[in-house]
Amino acid sequence: MKKRIYVGAGASALIAIVALATMVSGAIARSGSTPLPASSCSAIQNASGQYLIASDLPLEGSGRTQTSQMTRAIQFILKQHAYKAGKYSLAYQSCDDATAQAGKWDSGKCSANANAYAQDSSVVGVIGTFNSGCAEIIIPIINRASNGPVAMVSPANTYVGLTHPGPGTSAGEPGKYYPTGKRNYARVVAADDYQGAADALLAQSLKIKKVFILNDKEAYGLGVATNFKNAATKLGIKIAGFTAWDGKATSYEALAVKIKASGAQGVFLGGLICENGGKLIKDVSAGAPGVKIMAPDGFTPVSATVQGAGTAANGMTVSVAGLPNAALKGEGKTFVTAFTKADHSAPDPYSVYAAQSAEVMVQAIAQSNGTRADVAKQLFKVNLKGSILGNVSFNANGDVTANPVTIYKVVGGKSTTLRVIVPPKSLVKAA
Repeated sequence: MKKRIYVGAGASALIAIVALATMVSGAIARSGSTPLPASSCSAIQNASGQYLIASDLPLEGSGRTQTSQMTRAIQFILKQHAYKAGKYSLAYQSCDDATAQAGKWDSGKCSANANAYAQDSSVVGVIGTFNSGCAEIIIPIINRASNGPVAMVSPANTYVGLTHPGPGTSAGEPGKYYPTGKRNYARVVAADDYQGAADALLAQSLKIKKVFILNDKEAYGLGVATNFKNAATKLGIKIAGFTAWDGKATSYEALAVKIKASGAQGVFLGGLICENGGKLIKDVSAGAPGVKIMAPDGFTPVSATVQGAGTAANGMTVSVAGLPNAALKGEGKTFVTAFTKADHSAPDPYSVYAAQSAEVMVQAIAQSNGTRADVAKQLFKVNLKGSILGNVSFNANGDVTANPVTIYKVVGGKSTTLRVIVPPKSLVKAA
């Protein structure tokens, strides 16, 4: 037999009002965050925080040293803020979107993580992803989240179609990533139309008249290769070839012969180092001696590229959307100094961008009314002055308004800063 519980009229009215207010606002009311699954995510930091921020990065494979440091950079910023965003208390979890078997991001993990974020009502923001292909999976899922969409800030995604249409993008992009019609994604790095244009200007400065372009067939790799091709064509550089490489091949000697026969003075590698990039560089360098090898940020960390390619990497260039540590001023310089002391190693460029993403997320939450939907809305109103990367704000698409690209050169097995390029908008538009 059920016991009947009688509540006074005044108390009943009060309960009803509170419940209605919660339903209308979508505000989160609890004493702490609900941890995300331990199968993908680390232990929760500051579990008493009401609002949970998750980072989503590939923590397996050749790039794990880089991405692990990115998670420490995010945590460093949250600690500086004492896990507070205005009047709201924060919690943090680092989540892995890679598998040991794949040695890189995995579509199944990306999907599972996204659903976990959407279903955990304490999650109000995601910092990630590193790989654009994973972002393509996560964005639409958290865009449809209850009381959402959930805000997402990437320190590393550069594929153009995530935020705006253009050459090299697929039909339906970027609209298909935002099924609710509301934008919830922004990035603090320049998109590949900027990077492709910058690499084309680099090729021109290296006196390359004819270039052979390779891609790894993934969204990012094919996209940046296409952006480079379009910009290079605009500059009058002849395209000697445009083809894909097989990331599972045991040899690229035949491809190197084809590159040499084409008469190309340069080769652009649109893709990821984890797609057997080290072997590709070795075979191209041996089979087409003297050809200038250029690669985008998929070949970071440069240390991993050098480890994979050995001495064949010497002389090659790697572009990264963003500024080098030495060019950072004010808060950026302060962050590099403080983080280096705390981490006992200088931050990788993408760790700097991860830190900036954390600052953006904290600001969006601080400006919000405490609901998922408003955090996403406030993301596009963030206007940080004198932050780590200088002044940081976004356009309506979620693209950052400052877009420098740094070119690094491998000299003696080490990465050195060659130059910073800010391509003209006319060339970016053509890319």
